[in-house]
Amino acid sequence: MFKMTTLALALTTAMIGTAFAGEQYVDGTGFAVSGYDVVSYFDLPQSSVGQPQTTPLAGKAALTAEYNGAKFAFASEENRNRFLANPAAFVPQYDGHCAYGVAKGGKVPGNPTLWRIVDGKLYLNITKNVVGFWEEDIPGNLKKSTGNWPKLEPKGASGDKIPNFSSKAPAKS
Repeated sequence: MFKMTTLALALTTAMIGTAFAGEQYVDGTGFAVSGYDVVSYFDLPQSSVGQPQTTPLAGKAALTAEYNGAKFAFASEENRNRFLANPAAFVPQYDGHCAYGVAKGGKVPGNPTLWRIVDGKLYLNITKNVVGFWEEDIPGNLKKSTGNWPKLEPKGASGDKIPNFSSKAPAKS
């Protein structure tokens, strides 16, 4: 009886965990973060608030890893290994959805070229205009997005396209 109860509890816990796990945003490239190397963001110099960020490295279609049900591409074997050692340290927050959108209560795609690292976490936004709103009050917007995320996370990933964006990633070789 104890074994049956333990098994039932384990299965229930696994199912609950799955039910509350949100989906990673994946666009038409078939890759999370539109095929850009998520590790590369952490090696780039970060621009001042109000200034555009450097474009992250394009991942390679042949150099990938799976996480949160999505395929991530990497520019180098070293970056892939760093990711595999601790994927949660590198993936964008909110399953790759726009941080300001989450602060406003919804899930919209995050543009991988509109990014900021705050307290060691990667955040994406959807458009340049939205970046301006996000950057007006990053701490306040983070407080709102952190509060909104638990009710948004279990919902499916956004099916929207990123406006005025086409990915140059992942590289074919």
